[in-house]
Amino acid sequence: MCGLSGEIRFDGRPADIGVVGRMTDAMHERGPDGSGLWEWGPVALGHRRLKIIDLSDKAAQPMADPALGLTAVFNGCLYNYRELREELRGEGYRFFSTSDTEVLVKAFHRWGADCVRRFAGMFAFAVFEQETGRLTLARDRLGIKPLYVSGNGDRLRFASTLPALLAGGEVNTDIDPVALHHYMTFHSLVPGERTILAGVRKLPPATVRTVEADGSSRDTVYWDPPFTRLPEHEAMDAADWRDAVHDRLRAAVRRRMVADVPVGVLLSGGLDSSVIVAMLAEEGQRNLSTFSIGFHAAGGDSGDEFRYSDLVADHFGTDHHRILIEDSRLLSGLPDAVRAMSEPMVSHDCVAFHLLSQEVARHVRVVQSGQGADEVFAGYRWFPPLAAVPREEAFATYAREFFDHPHEDLAGIVAPEHLVGEDVSGEVIRRHLGRPGAETALDAVLRLETRLMLPDDPVKRVDNMTMAHGLEGRTPFLDHELVELAAACPPELKLVGGGKGILKEASRALLPREVVDRPKGYFPVPAIRHIDGPFLDLVRDALTAPAARDRGLFDKAYVEGLLESRETSRTTTGVNMLWQLGLLEMWLQAQGV
Repeated sequence: MCGLSGEIRFDGRPADIGVVGRMTDAMHERGPDGSGLWEWGPVALGHRRLKIIDLSDKAAQPMADPALGLTAVFNGCLYNYRELREELRGEGYRFFSTSDTEVLVKAFHRWGADCVRRFAGMFAFAVFEQETGRLTLARDRLGIKPLYVSGNGDRLRFASTLPALLAGGEVNTDIDPVALHHYMTFHSLVPGERTILAGVRKLPPATVRTVEADGSSRDTVYWDPPFTRLPEHEAMDAADWRDAVHDRLRAAVRRRMVADVPVGVLLSGGLDSSVIVAMLAEEGQRNLSTFSIGFHAAGGDSGDEFRYSDLVADHFGTDHHRILIEDSRLLSGLPDAVRAMSEPMVSHDCVAFHLLSQEVARHVRVVQSGQGADEVFAGYRWFPPLAAVPREEAFATYAREFFDHPHEDLAGIVAPEHLVGEDVSGEVIRRHLGRPGAETALDAVLRLETRLMLPDDPVKRVDNMTMAHGLEGRTPFLDHELVELAAACPPELKLVGGGKGILKEASRALLPREVVDRPKGYFPVPAIRHIDGPFLDLVRDALTAPAARDRGLFDKAYVEGLLESRETSRTTTGVNMLWQLGLLEMWLQAQGV
């Protein structure tokens, strides 16, 4: 688990090792245990290391193998690296370390870019071939590990974080109007390749990009579940599906215990994290460290779910850490959380994850977390309305349930010079929902959520907030084999009980009934959900700062009305709008844009 960076030039000039050094230094928090740089003509690579597997210096990166003519930088973990290493040994490869990075290098030499199909894990990597001058970039199937790119025709730069690219300089920091349209439509996330900055793009999940020495490139998408019923599952009834989900999730949880350091669990008290604890107990784990966070109540909302997390911790005898955050620390921690974001993320629980990760990192370096279960097993409120909708009406229902603002409303919010004339966000959704496969409307939307939305909301949130403190977050619900199984599961089994029905059934034999059948909760951060006092001042300062006025992203009268309304901080709509607009400005200002 680390941060990688690099540059490849196509104009005959040597790569700028100084630039790569600056990008690498900008990711110190992601890899506090070591750093390295490597250069060879037109290519330079950088790496910050967090020691999780093979704690020796033999596993340092960039990792060069002169005999194979390959050099690699890698961020993530290959959970099946031991099995792959034995297979490669059987084919004559010799190993000088016990790291998964070296397994990646040898696997790439043996199978080329197709090695990604053999990997079970989360990863982003770059491999340079000295003989051909070819650079290969790749990202895991669910986009758990990030990879940002920026180019100008003469060169390509890449890094694990967007701020690292900014540290390298020469990035077009104009606001991308299409990305802004997405941000205002999709709960403040920008899916796919775009970012809010015109000069930065993301390598999409499940993608291998092959970059030739002359600058030409090609992308290969290597994973795309069909979300259809498969012949091998025809004879399965509800009980069979329950058992299959249980077994596949247990294997995913077991996989994510692979480490040379202790592994803990972020225990919110909800179903998803609780079943992870239960399955680790089922596997015989003892003295498992679990961590829960809470805040003081505000606006009539409770600020913690300790009742449930304590119940689970007591039931399984974990070494439990209950962390209560004072409001003053929440306020002071918000700017740090914003700075830790590779892209603006407006979810209230970002600051909670940031503060939780800071505390957890004092105890362990790896944690498992329950993110992704709602997208994979249909846990959100916008999924049930799709149950009786014909396939061709999926867009209208999804847009009504999920979109923040219809296209026609944005003209009153976004300043004219930053508006796009067409509904570019709606077109993205129509295109994805219209792809072949996905038998039902719900199948189509679940595929959309898994392949497009999930990597840029809960997944990115976990990566950014944990890695800001050198903590590795692992997400068993995003095990690609579990996701494939869930994609093939009949939709009606997922929707039972208001959502995640099949997961609840797989959990009943493991968890107390109060946890399985509890109402769905969200990470409670009341002081932010009921924005007032110093929190409102923070947002106002961001939206009225000289940089915000000069940028002019939003309609001035709209912003003034939002800030002056006495009801704004008392309504969900008002709070959400303030955070949506204010946090974007906070992030841009924090990045010096």
